[in-house]
Amino acid sequence: MIMNNINKEPLSFLFEKIGFDVLEIEKIVKGEKYSAVMLKNGNIGVCANLGNKITVDRSDMNSPDLGNIQHRIILTAYYNALLNYENSFSQNVDIFEVINFKNYDKIVMIGLFKPILEKFKNSNIKVTVFDLEKKSSELVPLGQQYDFVNKADSVILTSTGIFNQTFLPLVNRTKNNCDVFLLGPSSIMNKELFNYRNVKAIFGSVFEKYDNRVIDVIANGGGTKEFLKFGGKVFIIKENN
Repeated sequence: MIMNNINKEPLSFLFEKIGFDVLEIEKIVKGEKYSAVMLKNGNIGVCANLGNKITVDRSDMNSPDLGNIQHRIILTAYYNALLNYENSFSQNVDIFEVINFKNYDKIVMIGLFKPILEKFKNSNIKVTVFDLEKKSSELVPLGQQYDFVNKADSVILTSTGIFNQTFLPLVNRTKNNCDVFLLGPSSIMNKELFNYRNVKAIFGSVFEKYDNRVIDVIANGGGTKEFLKFGGKVFIIKENN
């Protein structure tokens, strides 16, 4: 077991610890909203593009550049495909069914997840929401993000923060005894991530091997709503030490 509170950002850490083998990749699919990697064993991984136009091909990934946002998106999808299938999942659930948010006083959501926000509203639980890309009257200005994160006892953090490098600065600003939950189809569901400060659970998705329905949706510009119906909402949670 490695030490808690890694200070190397996750993609660099995974690249050094696990490595990257371009020969494992069967295909890279680049859609408008998401990119996907299918491995030769049929595993599928996805990553949101967040407005980035992806033009890299498999040959471009022979020498991954961790400073290149396109490469980082493909690497996230790759590790999503490589690592998510290593877990055993007994339930198909979303975060609101697993975590009792009534136990928290100050909840921050980084990345607007509208279905989850509706559940907070319906349960009369206050949550402060920030989003780098989206526009909504329900969002708090990004300039206040760190102030709220510093005081939060629960942070729901979009897993796209790993490829755009906002993850590490945010989790490292959380106070002691804050619970951080990673969320979204882009999640890399690997227990090594529990060694980052305060990360308690990771919520993501897995798909049937070789499911070309997922690939086709992404290639045709579809997003989360369109392809998640072909996958399972799953999670891993940190065991109490």
